[in-house]
Amino acid sequence: MRTEGTGPDLRHHGDAEVRDDGAELADLAVNVRADTPPAWLREEIAGSLSSLAAYPDGRAARAAVAARHGVPVERVLLTAGAAEAFVLLARALKVRRPVVVHPQFTEPEAALRDAGHSVDRVLLREAEGFRLDPSAVPADADLVVIGNPTNPTSVLHPAEALVRLARPGRVLVVDEAFMDAVPGEREALAGRTDVPGLVVLRSMTKTWGLAGLRIGYVLAPPDVVAELARVQPLWPVSTPALVAARVCVGPRALAEAAHAAHRIAADRAHLMAGLSAFASRGVRVVSPAEGPFVLVRMDAAAAVRRRLRERGYAVRRGDTFPGLGEEWVRVAVRDRRTVDGFLRALSDALP
Repeated sequence: MRTEGTGPDLRHHGDAEVRDDGAELADLAVNVRADTPPAWLREEIAGSLSSLAAYPDGRAARAAVAARHGVPVERVLLTAGAAEAFVLLARALKVRRPVVVHPQFTEPEAALRDAGHSVDRVLLREAEGFRLDPSAVPADADLVVIGNPTNPTSVLHPAEALVRLARPGRVLVVDEAFMDAVPGEREALAGRTDVPGLVVLRSMTKTWGLAGLRIGYVLAPPDVVAELARVQPLWPVSTPALVAARVCVGPRALAEAAHAAHRIAADRAHLMAGLSAFASRGVRVVSPAEGPFVLVRMDAAAAVRRRLRERGYAVRRGDTFPGLGEEWVRVAVRDRRTVDGFLRALSDALP
């Protein structure tokens, strides 16, 4: 199904739920891994502060990212978080018909609209498990954006289904911000150089708790990287962020991320089992879920969110995602103690 237009607040994000009067709430609204950054990463970042008098030099970090994915360095662009990459794509690419597959992270569409583009939407359907049918994307779309695993649905699309979207003359942008939370990074396209027009975005803010530092990267054909770099400001990534980028793709970090992905999967199963106990009270969880969050449908969700806040818990409203409505919330995966407290609060909050 394809549609156009605006409507939801595309600039509403999970952090809005835990600002100001929400600062003391247990945070199940933001998809950043808890207890991060780890001590060793904080030490690496702190060690970079003695170099702040010099302008940032991204060569070592860029080479480390290239080595991590087995691609030439010319295919890597470091960015101030994945969100900056969406702005660069919107400003640099000369496209006629951009399409964003929803529900998904709303910043790609917001950036495209801010850059003057008219954006078409492909809305995935609840009845089909929010799974992608590549044939639903218009054949003449010359830019297609999709997340994998997708925020907020937690759906992990098969890599080959995404590859079917690629074609000459089209830029295919796959947002893999949460892929390192998937054990084994199943269905990842990062590092693929055989898919025409493929652009993969990665973020380090989710797994490593670096939302305040802003670091991510783009993997793309060299000509696309050059175009994006052309509209990027000078020295866009700070020295501490460059240090984080370099060490977060190193062997120690990759091993820790792999371990965390398995722990997240176990904690997610615990959360989903607890939510399923409320099925008779109108609660439905999108399944299978593969990201560090789950999408939940419930009756009177706005009132339930308010009652949860009164009981000390914040979850992410779903109605700002195109294709969803007020009956949806997104819940981040947390440790079992936090989840058990949330489930008790939810039992009280449900009608």
